[in-house]
Amino acid sequence: MSKINGDHVFTSESVSEGHPDKVCDQVSDAVLDACLQKDPTSRVACETMVAYDLVVNAGEVTCSGWSEIDTEKITREVIKQIGYDHEALKFWNESFEYITRIHGQSPDISQGVTEGQGLFKDQGAGDQGMMFGYATNETPELMPTPIALSHRLLLELETIRKTKKLAYLRPDSKSQVSVRYRNGKPDHITSVVVSHQTDDIALDDIRRDLVEVATDVLEPTGLLRDTTDFFINPTGKFTVGGPYADAGVTGRKIIVDTYGGVGSHGGGAFSGKDPSKVDRSAAYYARYVAKNIVAAGLADKCEIQVAYAIGIARPLSINVDTYGTGQIEDAQLQRLLESAELFDFRPSRIVQELGLLAPSGWSYAQSARYGHFGRDIFPWEQTNKVGALNDLVKVQVSA
Repeated sequence: MSKINGDHVFTSESVSEGHPDKVCDQVSDAVLDACLQKDPTSRVACETMVAYDLVVNAGEVTCSGWSEIDTEKITREVIKQIGYDHEALKFWNESFEYITRIHGQSPDISQGVTEGQGLFKDQGAGDQGMMFGYATNETPELMPTPIALSHRLLLELETIRKTKKLAYLRPDSKSQVSVRYRNGKPDHITSVVVSHQTDDIALDDIRRDLVEVATDVLEPTGLLRDTTDFFINPTGKFTVGGPYADAGVTGRKIIVDTYGGVGSHGGGAFSGKDPSKVDRSAAYYARYVAKNIVAAGLADKCEIQVAYAIGIARPLSINVDTYGTGQIEDAQLQRLLESAELFDFRPSRIVQELGLLAPSGWSYAQSARYGHFGRDIFPWEQTNKVGALNDLVKVQVSA
């Protein structure tokens, strides 16, 4: 966010689990979950595409027990749970054509990312690139306000849809929240947009109901004003949606998945990738580190950048930016991270520390809906190193 200490309006959006791209992310991650349950050392790169009456899986998988995994059954179950479970939606779990084109991982990649086989005999990064993690003390979940509120809106609407409180709601939807910042802090919400697929009913009823839901969700923040604008289904009608209306592909909602456009993004998507792919695991770890720095009171905002070369375990660079809000110099935090004394960015250490090969109490499919960050069920959202971090900083500063 370039105007970190200025007065400006910043907007972020979220999309529901029924959005075509998010359908793909959930299917890809459900396949990953199944592989890791069979074989924690699985290598998975699973892509999904959806369109009218069609779902396609493609990619590379190396998994002991792969022949026992029924990807079509997994796919149909995911789509049913999302809510595409009856014919009237024009895309439903029992009718679409299913195609799979999944094969084994390239041995050239495998030798670089399997521990003991790479050039330096440590598990190397699964690809080159840079990843970012971000945290801010604006919200209890240490996420930027616009994306946090956009997610909260759609999570509430999903509950209302699935409990039939508003029986006319259908699975596909988007939300968007615009927040005015003053002196770098959220001051008030200027506008709220909700576009929700529905049955063919009166638009006035939809707008009345969804403004009420949005108000109930956002009122506790203290950021609503009499001047806040609500735009509900602004095109006037949204009955045709989901994969029937628009094709979807894995990995197209990378800003929704992360920080809503606040901070930077390395460009890599998450879903369908096992943790040897640092696009995913290192982005999770960078969030973990940034969140602990902010939770420790060492900065109001923190962004971590880490970069890798394929097959090489140690990161090529680590950069820290606290946007001028740090209690110590960014260079000191950077040196602390480079020492690997408290946070070790090598892929094998990330996987081990966060338990990424054996999810317990969470699943990758859960991360593929309403953002990968900001919910405490995920291990990278822990703030369990705040005490140790503060102790280490005191030692470093005194030295």
